[in-house]
Amino acid sequence: MNSAPGKYVNVHRPLPGIYDPTGPGKLLFAFFAAMAETERENIRESTLEGLDTAARKGKHGGRPPVITDDMLHTVLRRRAGGESVEQIQPDLIIPTGKRKGQNPSVASIYRALAEHAKREAYPEAVEQAHADFTALQVGEVPGPRPATPDRASL
Repeated sequence: MNSAPGKYVNVHRPLPGIYDPTGPGKLLFAFFAAMAETERENIRESTLEGLDTAARKGKHGGRPPVITDDMLHTVLRRRAGGESVEQIQPDLIIPTGKRKGQNPSVASIYRALAEHAKREAYPEAVEQAHADFTALQVGEVPGPRPATPDRASL
């Protein structure tokens, strides 16, 4: 097989730089894989330590919620009066942050309503989560929780 005049290309040997799973290539590949896994674990542990330290200082990641408690109260009151979320949305103004002065999205309002409904449906779970968080802050390990019956089975 001639690719250029006077040059012969051997098509039966692997190309340079292609992984060959036999001999010393196999050992080298295993070494690099082990090093990459070790580095990944170190990064993961450092990240978790940083998040734990931030949580102990009262800082939590993520964006602040767009829907404030006052806005949620307004939405709940107006929905009880028969208005739809689409009718309420133009009257709400974001008070702080990057989108200050703009209206929140309809999706943000529905998300806040769903979170509110979840808190209302399971208030004991919210209280237990707050108690567990407080115990973790003082260095205690939260104990096992007693089994509670399902709401559906009551």
